[in-house]
Amino acid sequence: MAIRIRFAVLAVGLIAALLGLGLSRGWLSVPPEWSPNVPLDLDAPPNLLTRYKLSRLSDDRDLCARVLAQAAMTYRPLPDETTGPQCGLFDAVTIERTASEVGAAFSLTCRTAVALALWEKHAVTPAAERYFGSPVHRIEHFGSYACRNVYGRPSATRSRHATAEAFDVAGFVLADGRRIRVLGDWNENSPAASFLHDVRDGACRFFDGVLSPDYNAAHRDHLHLDRGRYRYCR
Repeated sequence: MAIRIRFAVLAVGLIAALLGLGLSRGWLSVPPEWSPNVPLDLDAPPNLLTRYKLSRLSDDRDLCARVLAQAAMTYRPLPDETTGPQCGLFDAVTIERTASEVGAAFSLTCRTAVALALWEKHAVTPAAERYFGSPVHRIEHFGSYACRNVYGRPSATRSRHATAEAFDVAGFVLADGRRIRVLGDWNENSPAASFLHDVRDGACRFFDGVLSPDYNAAHRDHLHLDRGRYRYCR
């Protein structure tokens, strides 16, 4: 058994070395979407490297700006600003429209805006077509930036909203006029409920924190989507 294990380790090492040599010499080519060194393409189907490529945007403003420029969004960059203790807008943009209408403009950090663009394109849009045969016309929301603690409690830590890294989605209006709301539709036995659960699950592919009515009563009327230090999908 020990000999077999050593042989397997040697075989894997040899294959990895040959692959590395082939790539460095140009003998092998890797599609851009599967190369960790190629920037994120918002139009490419998400794969195992998508989250890694998203993570690269957190510490590279120029790269994030170039990636966000691909998005079907109308936005304007914001100057960096400290707005309170552990609150502020840094590497942020004000979004006036995504691929859908959004009503009141809202502010997000660049990396969070990229996650939103991915979610809308690769989760929301296909789910709307699948369940309703109609695209989303408007995203209804409760905003993004707010200099406050989690749940507004004085003793709590700062919310991701305090640095514009969270967005609260209340519902959607389809192009045919149908309205889907988290409050009222989430627990129904209906296509609207299935759609909302699917887009919640889809958000977990691109955001770090996703909270829904399944988490607690405070989220009974919206989906909380954020980029942060911790991963949770509830």
